[in-house]
Amino acid sequence: MISIDEALDAVLAAVVPLDHETVPLLAALGRAAAREVRAREPVPPFDNSAMDGFALRGADLAAGRRRFRVAADVPAGRVAGRPLGEGEAARIMTGAPLPEGADTVVPVENTEAHGDEVAVTRAVEAGANVRRAGEDVAAGDVVVTGGTAIGPAELGLLAAVGVDQVAVARRPRVAIVATGSELVPLGHPLPPGRLRDSNSYTAYAQALEAGAEPVRLGIARDDPVETERLLAAALEHDVVVTSGGVSVGDYDFVKEAQERLGVERRFWRVATKPGKPLAFGVRGRTLVFGVPGNPVAAMLSFELYVRPALLALQGRRDIYRPWVLAVAEEPVRRTKERTEVRRCRLRRHPDHWGFVTTGPQGSGILSSMAGADGLLLVPPRFPGGEPGTELPVMLLAGTAEERPPFPR
Repeated sequence: MISIDEALDAVLAAVVPLDHETVPLLAALGRAAAREVRAREPVPPFDNSAMDGFALRGADLAAGRRRFRVAADVPAGRVAGRPLGEGEAARIMTGAPLPEGADTVVPVENTEAHGDEVAVTRAVEAGANVRRAGEDVAAGDVVVTGGTAIGPAELGLLAAVGVDQVAVARRPRVAIVATGSELVPLGHPLPPGRLRDSNSYTAYAQALEAGAEPVRLGIARDDPVETERLLAAALEHDVVVTSGGVSVGDYDFVKEAQERLGVERRFWRVATKPGKPLAFGVRGRTLVFGVPGNPVAAMLSFELYVRPALLALQGRRDIYRPWVLAVAEEPVRRTKERTEVRRCRLRRHPDHWGFVTTGPQGSGILSSMAGADGLLLVPPRFPGGEPGTELPVMLLAGTAEERPPFPR
């Protein structure tokens, strides 16, 4: 058996980033930028007012002047017809360009109108309430780097600098196959002794969340011919995820089907609980994961290995989850020879994080994943600990460039 780190290293070493495509800006949300994007124009493109008020020369205020002749009205989207002279002001709206000669805006609430004049009742410093051209982004600045996930803020920033199309990494195509004659698809009666297929749904959701394009190919019965048929179809995709059939039972046919189809196995079995019977291999550029059949083990294997691979295929740098050191608020059970990955909830205290597990932690208890904030990483041969024991917890939300400290 190998460690989590060794398994993850082997997976990431097999990743060849996908090619890219150019898409309209709105279609780029959630995608990874294929290359850096530079601003075509500054943001804002001109000096403009930060609020409704009166634009004037700061030197006039500094010299003690408090009454100004209103020489122009400048609504947003309009330009003043001429420069402002000494003792003149322009009524101006938020976002409107400053008239030539003006460098300061006095908020309207600091003024009083007197016919065609305005009196400043509370002076401001020269340069106040003005947004300078390029103060947010200068022309030529890098606004998005290659490998960056494009979120709402990045989308808005690209729009602000005039970018209407973006080169993004192609979404990985993920084929999902559940295995086992005991599985029954949704919409069908559940006979005695049979189970619902949930693994293909959790894998679909996890792949979608990681920016991939998942497709469920169905359930492979415990039959070598059918298993090979579905696996052959799956291998036409960028990534294959099968659940079940990778252990040592008489009806576990996945590894043998992979071998017949030319999949080169890189490892099988990882020293974790749950998630020990994990198989990983490649055929060409296709990454092939055989995750365990127990629902929690399947989800954890996806989270620990498949998800980072999907992000790396898109050229992302932030392929890991964030992690924190957290303090136990309950006794911590001992472990044997494998790293244990326990589901937990986190509580934020003024000076530390605390954790409690989500109840029974069996690999078939899918409810232990529901509502979990993170994965508690308990090292092998851990003697057990009292409340107050500090251990690392990998969060189940967010992204990071730093790998969590997986215990060995």
